[in-house]
Amino acid sequence: MRAPLLLSLTLLLAGCAPGHRLASWRIYPLQRHQANDALAVVSQPDGYGLHIWLDTDTSRPGECRPRWNPDAARLFNGNGSAPFSSGLANRAEFFEAMGRGGVRLALRRQMQALCKGRAPNREFRWSEPPRSAAAFRPEPLPPLEEQHLLSHPTAVRRAEKRLLGQPLEPADLKDEPLESPPAGP
Repeated sequence: MRAPLLLSLTLLLAGCAPGHRLASWRIYPLQRHQANDALAVVSQPDGYGLHIWLDTDTSRPGECRPRWNPDAARLFNGNGSAPFSSGLANRAEFFEAMGRGGVRLALRRQMQALCKGRAPNREFRWSEPPRSAAAFRPEPLPPLEEQHLLSHPTAVRRAEKRLLGQPLEPADLKDEPLESPPAGP
């Protein structure tokens, strides 16, 4: 009678892992720059995990939606009193976290609060986060070389001459239109 009890107790104790070797999957807001703009997810043992940075997409009229970025920061001391992040976590870990319902629910709450703070007059529209690299579609951003983003060369030359105390010439006063780049294929 004692042998089976002793054997089962030994197996039970051998199967238990110490708390520091298991992920707690603790999820909580961890501010980056403003309220509701990031979420901490303790996804690894010893308090390591993800510091997921949240951003909004207001490109559609009247809507505020999540803009997903799978490049989360590495969370340190996630179970402690002073969590912080540094560097990048790998994308596989991000996608693993997105597979957990509790993480997605917390993200939805944070995104809704972030949209309410950034665009209070817009309607919040939830879109599910990507759960794999194949599902992630980065949104194209406008190229920085577009004409409306660059200063006109004549205006720059005029400002330089004024700063240097040089006299302006008639050519410095004409803002001729810039040549358009040739259209692509």
